[in-house]
Amino acid sequence: MKRTLLSALTLLVASTAIAPVASAVESTNFNIQATRLEALDARTKTTVEHKIQVEYLNNQTKAIEDIQGARLEALDARTKNSVHKLRLEHLNNQTKAVEDIQSTRLEALDARSKAVDNIQAARLNALDVRTKSIIR
Repeated sequence: MKRTLLSALTLLVASTAIAPVASAVESTNFNIQATRLEALDARTKTTVEHKIQVEYLNNQTKAIEDIQGARLEALDARTKNSVHKLRLEHLNNQTKAVEDIQSTRLEALDARSKAVDNIQAARLNALDVRTKSIIR
């Protein structure tokens, strides 16, 4: 009877000692699974957030590319206008130079014409004087 009582007592102590360990093992397994689920949820959320961030960054990149394209077009237009203005200025300068040359030539021709007119007038005066002196 002692043995039975001792065996029952040993079995009671052993089961009492093992029960918390067994429940801890079960809760640990459950906690591991919950942790795994939480990790998977976090990864999924991270993946979704990552996709959203990538989409946001892509939109920003597209917006920046559009802005840069518009700026390049504006610069091209300005450059074309500047080149056009430079060409017009060059042509205006050439036109002014041609006009200056022509006016100089005309002034020279006018001076020659005046000189010829003065010479002719002097000759006519000389002839008039001769004619008057012969008539007297």
